[in-house]
Amino acid sequence: MKRHIATALLLLACTLSTHAGQTAADSWAPVSGHIMTRWAEKVSPDKAWREYPRPRMRRDENSWVNLNGLWDFGRTKSAEPPDPGVYRRKILVPFPVESALSGVKEAVDGTDFLFYHRRFVKPDDLAGRRLLLHFGAVDWHSAVWTNGKRIGEHKGGYDPFYFDITDALSVEREQEVVIRVSDPTDDYTQPRGKQMTRPYGIWYTPVSGIWQTVWLEVVPESHVQSLTITPNIDQREVILQVKGSQAAAGAEVVIEASAIRNGDTTEGVRLTANGRMDEAIKLSIPNPRLWSPDQPWLYDVTISLGQRGAIVDRVTSYFGMRKISLGHDAHGYARLLLNNKETFHWGLLDQGWWPDGLYAAPTDEALRYDIEVAKKLGFNLLRKHVKVEPERWYYHCDRLGILVWQDMPNGNLRQNKPDNLIVAPHQPDAKRDPESARQFEQELKAMIDARRSHPCIVAWVPFNEGWGQYDTIRITSWIKAYDPTRLIVPAAGWSDRGNGDISDNHMYPGPGMEPAEIRRAVVLGEFGGLGLPLDGHLWLNQSNWGYRTYNTSEELRARFRELHHHLSPMRSRGMAGAIYTQVSDVEIEVNGLMTYDRKVLKFDPAEMSELSRQLFAPYRLATWLVNDSETLPHAWLYSDESPPTNWAQPDFDDSAWLSADAPFGNDANTLFPPGSLMKGDRIWLRKKFTLADRPGGASLKVTYGGKTKVYINGRVVAEYDWDRSRHYGDINISDRLDALRIGENVLAVETQRTHEREKRVDMGLYVY
Repeated sequence: MKRHIATALLLLACTLSTHAGQTAADSWAPVSGHIMTRWAEKVSPDKAWREYPRPRMRRDENSWVNLNGLWDFGRTKSAEPPDPGVYRRKILVPFPVESALSGVKEAVDGTDFLFYHRRFVKPDDLAGRRLLLHFGAVDWHSAVWTNGKRIGEHKGGYDPFYFDITDALSVEREQEVVIRVSDPTDDYTQPRGKQMTRPYGIWYTPVSGIWQTVWLEVVPESHVQSLTITPNIDQREVILQVKGSQAAAGAEVVIEASAIRNGDTTEGVRLTANGRMDEAIKLSIPNPRLWSPDQPWLYDVTISLGQRGAIVDRVTSYFGMRKISLGHDAHGYARLLLNNKETFHWGLLDQGWWPDGLYAAPTDEALRYDIEVAKKLGFNLLRKHVKVEPERWYYHCDRLGILVWQDMPNGNLRQNKPDNLIVAPHQPDAKRDPESARQFEQELKAMIDARRSHPCIVAWVPFNEGWGQYDTIRITSWIKAYDPTRLIVPAAGWSDRGNGDISDNHMYPGPGMEPAEIRRAVVLGEFGGLGLPLDGHLWLNQSNWGYRTYNTSEELRARFRELHHHLSPMRSRGMAGAIYTQVSDVEIEVNGLMTYDRKVLKFDPAEMSELSRQLFAPYRLATWLVNDSETLPHAWLYSDESPPTNWAQPDFDDSAWLSADAPFGNDANTLFPPGSLMKGDRIWLRKKFTLADRPGGASLKVTYGGKTKVYINGRVVAEYDWDRSRHYGDINISDRLDALRIGENVLAVETQRTHEREKRVDMGLYVY
């Protein structure tokens, strides 16, 4: 039986529907006009994503057929399957319609219906078996016909789905499949990430249609449908739940863990457990090897399904023994723990866009490359930003060893529409209509279901920067109850509701952080964004941008070192993680560590790796010498009239100066604690403090806004002129420690308004 099915499937894999007298190579070519990656040269109709698409649940190699390649393609304004004459061209699946590698590269209107068509050969003998048609992801609303019979439909641009097409197969050898897709992009409320009909700024080219692998799978009547694996390192066990087809109800399940893998290293082990379908099956793991970015140990596992004494289905998978949780340091600040040990999350924002394939990486090698570069540069985390990747991306993260924060793609954010819902800080949650909320939550659940067994994923992020943010507490609570094994970042960037496990602040260029907490870990979820446009590697030669843009790599690297210098001490006052923007340039953004085409790495790997290593080194907890008003309200002596030239010296007589609470500013900005109004555009401040012992380092915590000079005992220790008054930021002054004295010291500050924005001054000083 297996031999006949294998032969039939090989025939199926070789059968393509092509125009008469036209070969696959003749009917497809990538569309020119933009930069391409080096992997684009490896793409062809017979080499389009040939890898097995579901490595977390594999069957025998002879059980599946890859349907990627050239399909007939057409577009209409009618939802009904078109006449054959509409299919006037080819499209290379699995690349989205708007991409160069699709061979089409056309904008899609929200009123368009995209149709894909092809033929395949059915297996010779399907007795007692079913034929499943799988889709990795289709953006956004898809419907499927087989031999003219409507099979079903699916809404969702990021989750895998399949249809059982067995009953629609004809007696003929050759079968026909038609797929219809519609995609409203930003003219509707569905989750869509950063796709925008008219791209600009941080919004990118839309993605429509099939953008992940399409494949056929032959399965027994009684078969495994899904597999959830949950490790518990404290109990030294892993819990497996196997769900199956209706015919498999009550079937016996045999679990065998057969090896431990870490790169090329293997250790023999044989662990077994038995149970039943749909039950939680516990597999004991004596002396478990724990998964981490440093040692990504993975256990291979085989799941066999038995009925009436015979094995009817078998799948292979893997799992990692790891735990993510919160703990506390000596000050009681919440910290991120991996396998019960504090681990600083040092990551990159990863948008997952490609100049030639958009959402679809050109090859599996390309997909893996970004992860390898992040590891090479010393990062231990990637934040997958408002996009869900193909299964193989998470497989590579599991195998290579990198932590993942997984964002939910935003929805209900519409360009130039009255209901453009972006919830600003301190605004209440948005009100979504029931249909929009239902679709968002359906896709959220689908994302978690599809990816929850990957050890690399350690946090779920339902909302980013207030984009369509609604019912935050309810959504966060539901995620935590549904998957209690991971942490929740409830609202990345702002619009924080005080719930979840992680408080996340975004600051460009930064760095800075919210006050450390006892109940939640505090992270800097986005910062940096330093730009460097490189000719020959740009999506657009003009109007590209970074949050700060530089002309040379030397300037860029120097500024990054400066950001890192200021970031490092924040660990001492409770920072649990930081994520730099970003892995690569994306369209008009030039703020990546690599160019968009991945041909140029803008930073030196050895230098970056060493800077990363410093963030994982031991640190001393902070001692505050001068509290800022965000941490603890406090008063300064001040003057709003120009003082004598020796005003910053320790022996200056400030008895005539007035006293008032910080922060000092020109309005009642609710983003800051209540403070004191400045009369003019300049102010001078003084404050005494006592130092008991020589510190290892020192940093200032300051507000942004105005030209500022800071003195300790009359010596200038910092100067800045920042037009970013919404946040506090940190300035490392460890190279100015000789300005400090044992005993009494004077901290002095002068600020002058230089920008149209509101002025603001407040300051704290801590040592470590």
